[in-house]
Amino acid sequence: MFTGLIQSLGLVQYLEQGRIQVTPTTAPAAILADIALGDSIAVDGICLTVETILAQGFVATASPETCDRTTLGNLTETSPVNLETSLRVGSKIGGHFVTGHVDGQGRLISATQDDNAWTLTFAVDSPIVTRYIAPKGSISVNGVSLTVATCSAAGDEFTVAVIPVTYQDTNLQHLSPGASVNLEGDILGKYVERFTRGKDVSRDSTSEADLSLDFLAENGYL
Repeated sequence: MFTGLIQSLGLVQYLEQGRIQVTPTTAPAAILADIALGDSIAVDGICLTVETILAQGFVATASPETCDRTTLGNLTETSPVNLETSLRVGSKIGGHFVTGHVDGQGRLISATQDDNAWTLTFAVDSPIVTRYIAPKGSISVNGVSLTVATCSAAGDEFTVAVIPVTYQDTNLQHLSPGASVNLEGDILGKYVERFTRGKDVSRDSTSEADLSLDFLAENGYL
């Protein structure tokens, strides 16, 4: 579990059999100070497990499913990635709960600088992602905890406002129009959807959940 507050940028190097080497660059100590085998570290919002500890980084393995669903398979060795160590019990939660299980990808449409922030607009094609996007809701973009400022009715386009410190300390500053990003919806929204759907977990559409006054009364809401 993570909070979406990035601790360092890093670079990745592809090894054999899906293994990748990750080297923190901007704040190495924040990632490597107490790293241990088996630790979870979010790399651009993707939860990876530390398999080997190196003097200046670590090695992890990404499964084919992870590479297919995320941007990990398309990064170059000069592409900066966002890094965050896992949340400790009792630590402050400055962002929102981020699991590191990416739902799908989006792409940057535009980035414009305002007086005291950057406004980033993203497009989303996958209904698996769009149904969890709501105005003022939380979303993880490349592992960065952000608040949805506005979104289309279908959730296939949304904007976020990024303050200068977040923009400067993450790889959001390096995105250009058309760049792909990893997206993870708010876990709270996913469980609400699951509970309101009852036993039917096979549906994968964007239709609204089957809510009724009887359902709410039976589950203690009225």
